[in-house]
Amino acid sequence: MTKHQKRLSVPKSWPVERKTDTFTAKATAGPHGESGVPLVVVLRDVLEYVNTKKEAKYAINNAGVLVNGGTVNDVNRPIGMFDILAFPDRDEYYRVFPDEGGRLGLTAIDEDAAGSKLGKIEGKTLVSGGDVQLNLHDGQNILVEEDEYSGTDSVVIDNETNEVVAHFVFEEGALVTAVAGQHAGEIGEIDEIQVAPGSADNTIVVDTDDGMFETVQNYVVVIDENFVGGEDADEASEERQTASEGDDE
Repeated sequence: MTKHQKRLSVPKSWPVERKTDTFTAKATAGPHGESGVPLVVVLRDVLEYVNTKKEAKYAINNAGVLVNGGTVNDVNRPIGMFDILAFPDRDEYYRVFPDEGGRLGLTAIDEDAAGSKLGKIEGKTLVSGGDVQLNLHDGQNILVEEDEYSGTDSVVIDNETNEVVAHFVFEEGALVTAVAGQHAGEIGEIDEIQVAPGSADNTIVVDTDDGMFETVQNYVVVIDENFVGGEDADEASEERQTASEGDDE
């Protein structure tokens, strides 16, 4: 199996330029499946914290990068939707959040918000002992004692304890973001859930500030207002650069 990934064939969600070079890094096996973006791509191409893979390895080996509260040892570890990136030495924290067009972007958050991450429930499994296992979008599994969750709800998981600290129900009036399809990156409230007969996909009508749109149910994730706020990573980067220039004067 090749260790390289051609830029022209990367998933649309990857935040990379496709015509600057022939190849880019290839994600190793892990969370988020084929949509996962290698950590080195985020550090080098998005945040511009490093220039080379060697510099990225140095950063993660010196505990300069945390993913969902834990250290990493692989620069090609997949990074995907709703992951939390923390840089304690810089006092900088980001949530991976889909932007318009479906590309993965970074939203700056505070340290408290970086202590937990959002997960979309994609399935449930009854395990021995009577507990229920929630299967999340990124491959993580969480055991809960009470089955009060639907297969379309979202939960917030504490990064240290792996416990559910918040539960967002998929229902009319819920705040959602589209993570795929033509309306990826748009945020609004569910106006109507249209249940399709048979095996067809349910559709959702979402009310946004700019009007209504309709999309497939699987393309939206329930969030809350805390997952919308924050400054864009590019703006944060510009502020850091301005501050640095001011210190040099």
